[in-house]
Amino acid sequence: MTSFAEGLTPPYYAVIFANQLREPAPGYEAMADRMAALAETMPGYLGIESTRNSEGFGITVSYWESESAIVNWKKQSDHLAAQDKGIREWYAHYQLRVARIERAYSGPDGRPAVK
Repeated sequence: MTSFAEGLTPPYYAVIFANQLREPAPGYEAMADRMAALAETMPGYLGIESTRNSEGFGITVSYWESESAIVNWKKQSDHLAAQDKGIREWYAHYQLRVARIERAYSGPDGRPAVK
C-alpha cells in the first residue's frame, strides 16, 4: 500500500501502528492486506496509509471519524484474531498511538487541506 489517504477533513482520529517484524513472518503480508480491506468496511473508517522498509520496520496509519469507531475496529473479531497472531508470531515489537487530528496540510506547497 503506497497511496495517500486523501480528502480527509479535520477533526478526525489517527491510529498510528509502528512495528518491527520478526524474520521470517510468513503470511503477514496477506493478513495485512486482508485487515486493510476489512477496515474499509467498518463504520467510521476514513482511510489508511502504510509503509515498510527493507529491515522490517513498518508504520500503518488508519484514519477514523471518532474514538468509538476505533474501539469498534479494535473489537472486530477477525481483527482481534489478527492482533493475537501478530503478537504471538509476527511482531518483535510494536507501539500503537491514537491521536486527534486538528489540522492537515497537503500538496507540494503545504497549503491547508481545510481553510
